[in-house]
Amino acid sequence: MRKIAAVLVFAAAGATAGSAALAQPGALSRVPARPAFDVTEASITDLGRALTEGRVTSVQLVDAYLARIRAYDHAGPALNTMIRTNPRARTDAAALDAERKAGRVRGPMHGIPIVLKDNFDTRDMITTGGSLALATHRPTRDAFVVQKLREAGAIIIGKTNLHELAAGITSISSLGGQTLNAYDPLRCPGGSSGGTSSAVAANFAAIGWGTDTCGSIRIPAAFASLFGLRPTQGLYSRDGIMPLSLTQDTPGPLARTVRDLAIGLDITAGSDPNDPQTAIAANRPPLRFQDSLRTDALRGVRIGIFRPYFRDVEADIADSVRAAANAMRALGAEVVEVNMADFDATIADSRAIIYETKFDLVDYFARTGEAPVRSLREIIDRGLFDRQLEARHRQADTATARNSEGHRRALARQQALRARMIAFLDSARLDAIAYPTIGQRPVLVGAPQTASSCALAAQTGLPAISIPAGFTNDGLPTGVELLGRPFSDARLVAFAFAFEQGGPRRKAPSVTPALVNGRAPAARPLVLTTKAGANTVTVRFSLDVVQGELRYDARVAAPAAAAAAASDIQAVVIRRWDADPSGKAGARRVTHRMLGPEMASANGRMRLIGADGDALRDGRLTVAVFGSAGAEPLAEVKIPAR
Repeated sequence: MRKIAAVLVFAAAGATAGSAALAQPGALSRVPARPAFDVTEASITDLGRALTEGRVTSVQLVDAYLARIRAYDHAGPALNTMIRTNPRARTDAAALDAERKAGRVRGPMHGIPIVLKDNFDTRDMITTGGSLALATHRPTRDAFVVQKLREAGAIIIGKTNLHELAAGITSISSLGGQTLNAYDPLRCPGGSSGGTSSAVAANFAAIGWGTDTCGSIRIPAAFASLFGLRPTQGLYSRDGIMPLSLTQDTPGPLARTVRDLAIGLDITAGSDPNDPQTAIAANRPPLRFQDSLRTDALRGVRIGIFRPYFRDVEADIADSVRAAANAMRALGAEVVEVNMADFDATIADSRAIIYETKFDLVDYFARTGEAPVRSLREIIDRGLFDRQLEARHRQADTATARNSEGHRRALARQQALRARMIAFLDSARLDAIAYPTIGQRPVLVGAPQTASSCALAAQTGLPAISIPAGFTNDGLPTGVELLGRPFSDARLVAFAFAFEQGGPRRKAPSVTPALVNGRAPAARPLVLTTKAGANTVTVRFSLDVVQGELRYDARVAAPAAAAAAASDIQAVVIRRWDADPSGKAGARRVTHRMLGPEMASANGRMRLIGADGDALRDGRLTVAVFGSAGAEPLAEVKIPAR
């Protein structure tokens, strides 16, 4: 490659390419200082330490998270995760600050802001399930889990969007609209707890709660690089949660770290006289999730790669999951391939949801105060639902009786499936099976999401945890799911902890960076000028991290005496240099063409989502000028790491 001198600088707002300010040393690094305490990617432990040391108050934490919500939820990338924020959040935080000052600290969640999926009843906030039909629905008491969180000192900063009535996995609702994926705002976040997952991924709260009826915690966890556990059915109370299917519904947290997940699970566990399912835990010693966390938890564990859930999986998702399994092997686990020839026949017709929604909603509306509607049929007749829910709602409304033959058959098949899976784990001497949480990338908004592996845990009641497994080749998060025996929940969380400590697979979304003086970072102008033969190539960039865009204006200029030389420029492109495993620059590829043959100028934009955004952050993007001299560029200049 011909070595050509180049000038590349960030311009101050309003400055020109020839401004003396552009060439001043250190101009690239001068940005406004961050606040003394930045909540971005802070864990519950980080926040608790800062509160204990007096470096921040709970009121300031609330303000910091609300500032991020203002910057990125309905502005910036407009993720649309929140249905409403809590007007009492600062008041609640002030009361908890006063308790702390007086010497009373309730535990690790004292004064920590959280979000709740908007199907958890809250006595002081409207609960809607994302449905326009329930836009004014005010329950008279808290859900059991919400009560436990308040008692632990958690601050509800707001309630998140969901797939309407939790009946789908793309997170669209008639009241909340479409929630977007924090890693690519053109795509869906999974669901139905997609509002919670995107909010936690984007650091709108320390941790969030969702519900899982068939993947509604695990799928959005996988699509947001989070940890999410679907617990053994009955370990956590469903009282005060808007139902989709009481046989399969269960609540649970979504978190950025395993320790945060463990804290949330410990706090919300407990038998509840208002939920008969929780009787299974009444006579058992409580699972202690935080106490189970060990870095050597995978040593000697036998994990089966479950082949039936690797069919029709996108190749790089399968690769990520297998790479995660290999990492578990390196941490001491024995990893083996396992098959189950009768799996399809055994799991068939074991789904109870469609038989229960209609009747479970009637009961819920009757007991939660003055509900604006009384049935799913009323919602349908009044047209108070998003059009994408019509087929699902009408199908659910066809259920003819609570104890129909079809319902009894589905429940019987669930019991048979559960027994078969436990026997399979026993016969293969497995502690857990592993498979992709979902075998397809997050789809573009408006497309159907498929390839979920949710049914096995949901229709057996067995515990399953989704763990960040890495990213696809275009930078989208993937998840590996581990499923175990009944009540092995704490062991699964410990496995996830050991895996996490072996090397983090999570990274924060690029479109929701740390705030600068309480606001989203402004777009940063960038000017590149380089000589290529007799030509001067100038590219003016504007880097908008929040929108995930690199906008450009590219021009080729030749001296008047050599105007024909412009024809020597065949292309001006942006190239990405990918790092090899050693961290050195390796493979390179064209990611965007700005100018082609016979073009003297052009403007446009390049999306900086996923791998391209990572490359910019790491200084692995270049501008390359190609001419008539062959395959090597006339000039290639690195765009500095942001």
